[in-house]
Amino acid sequence: MIVERENNEILVRFSASKNASRIQSILDYLRYEELTSESKAKEKDIVELVKESKSNRWENIRKSIGFDD
Repeated sequence: MIVERENNEILVRFSASKNASRIQSILDYLRYEELTSESKAKEKDIVELVKESKSNRWENIRKSIGFDD
């Protein structure tokens, strides 16, 4: 593994023989951290958003298969 700094970036190089899926999982986590680093959202807000999203999804599924009352 080689780590280099260029301007405002950090470059990490791995041998091609390494397990790509494990490296991708780590990169996905780092991308998540980058995207959420300045978020002002609170856990309570996120839980409510997920609950609302799941509720709407279930309503749409019920309608599409004819279970709407």
